[in-house]
Amino acid sequence: MLFGELAKYYDRLEEVSSRLKMIDILTETFKKAGHEEIGYIIYITQGVLAPPFEGIEFGVADKLVEEAIAIATSYTKDEVEKAYKKSGDLGIVAKDLKASTKLKSLRNSRYTVEEVYNKMIEIARTGGEGSKAHKIKLLADMFANSAPDEVKYLARYPLGELRMGVGDATILEALSLAYTGSRAFKGELERAYNLCSDLSYVGVTLAKEGKEAIIGFKVTLFKPVRPALAERLPTANEILEKMGGRAAVEQKYDGFRLQVHKDGDRIQLYSRRLENTTGMFPDILEAVKREIPAKRIIFEGEAIAYNEVTGELFPFQETIQRKRKHDIEKKAEELPLHLFAFDVMYYEGKDYLNEPYEKRRELLEHVLEKSSTIRPTTRIITSSPKEMEGFFEKSIENGLEGIVAKDLNSRYIAGARKFSWIKMKRSYKGELTDTLDLVVVGYFLGRGSRAEFEFGGLLCATYNDKRDMFETITKLGTGFTEAQMAELKQTLDRIKIKSKPARVDSIITPDFWVTPKYVVVVKADEITKSPTHTCGMEKLPDGTEAGYALRFPRLVGDEAIRKDKSPEDATTTREVIEMFKQQKKVRIDDS
Repeated sequence: MLFGELAKYYDRLEEVSSRLKMIDILTETFKKAGHEEIGYIIYITQGVLAPPFEGIEFGVADKLVEEAIAIATSYTKDEVEKAYKKSGDLGIVAKDLKASTKLKSLRNSRYTVEEVYNKMIEIARTGGEGSKAHKIKLLADMFANSAPDEVKYLARYPLGELRMGVGDATILEALSLAYTGSRAFKGELERAYNLCSDLSYVGVTLAKEGKEAIIGFKVTLFKPVRPALAERLPTANEILEKMGGRAAVEQKYDGFRLQVHKDGDRIQLYSRRLENTTGMFPDILEAVKREIPAKRIIFEGEAIAYNEVTGELFPFQETIQRKRKHDIEKKAEELPLHLFAFDVMYYEGKDYLNEPYEKRRELLEHVLEKSSTIRPTTRIITSSPKEMEGFFEKSIENGLEGIVAKDLNSRYIAGARKFSWIKMKRSYKGELTDTLDLVVVGYFLGRGSRAEFEFGGLLCATYNDKRDMFETITKLGTGFTEAQMAELKQTLDRIKIKSKPARVDSIITPDFWVTPKYVVVVKADEITKSPTHTCGMEKLPDGTEAGYALRFPRLVGDEAIRKDKSPEDATTTREVIEMFKQQKKVRIDDS
């Protein structure tokens, strides 16, 4: 497939406002592509070169793309920069300037999709002295030898900003339609994706080997499993009732969630977002080498800083200091980590995901029998609400987040939020004490005292995992520092788009829509019903419609954007509805 043909499909995707139409366009794209090309198209559509755990990044900034555009179109750098400030989209700048350049002889491209992908890989791997100039030359050559419609996406791709709003679930559904003729196979594709975290690999496997290869997908070392997630309930009684009267209850630690893969001397550590963080935690790496007797294993846990003298665990504000790229060894000495392991997914060649929790736990305790730095999470097994409440209170007193109850017979459900794991963090007392992770879908211009920042607040949404849609829940205008406002304005300007994204459900129209990409942490006084927000919107007895909204929301945290979560990892609509019910229940109980 020529890249120009793919660009035409991307133009169509950018114009549609319906997710179903997006699926149809992607399905058509996949049917037209060769089997090997499927993988390249998926990566390009995701705006990446590889899955996060491979750590391949473009290393390309706006200024570099601006210079490449200037060289390819014969415009000056100042002219390119001026056009960029006006449009806020280097893809549009590249397209318009290429269309108006006098270099008419260099307007037709013969690049294939594979050639474009390989050129981008070459750009990413260019390093060392003179690397910037070489990257600019490679990009400029591509721009010069491509048509304006293609240049638009060639400029956006290395910036990771294709601006089409295509999510993983949309790609999975299109793959199912393209290769099976039905949406029904999406569930199997999603299971495979959850086991390998590489959507391109899943697509190529389906295209080349068919449905049976997807059905037979197994856990593989060094392809991290997408982590299992917990639902939430407010009381021990409700948790035990949901779990059939008896459950394992583990302490919940607030640290770095790490997935450990070991094959002999090769060891890799992956973050919650499945990025390779091995170099960041030398003490954990050494502990795995020294203290884990298994030759081949995948297990996960929560790494948290501790005081070696007192044995006291530090709060997350201390632990977060370990997340750095410089002075790693020095910080490891100052703030050593313990890894509290809570599950094992693979052991000595066998996939353990479908084994019951209690069997996995027994194996984990056996593996960690002689380990001191890596320990199993503290837990009890109980059928008593009073005992669970006591364990919860003790965990809170020890500075931990709370507890996670686990169904003794449950399998490990990768990439999903199910009631086989239920967390209880704090009791609701008629107000919302937990934070929400919300997706930014738009922003408002500053007015009054904020006019100078050109930033007045955010339009934020929850993720409806059933619909694969983002539903608005609040306009967020407080809690920002001046530095955060400046950072958000600069960051969001890069991804603003002309019309509402296809996967956003909103009644409110912000000053600028943005591609759903970034997550912020929000605290509020309570959840209320609202006719202006679409989160969980439903018909009321009087015939009107109302969704859920936040009362007195404010941004929390030192960082404006939560970088360890993707939009699909945000607080779900279902969670908000449950939190609303819990909040009402406490009010009734307290009255």
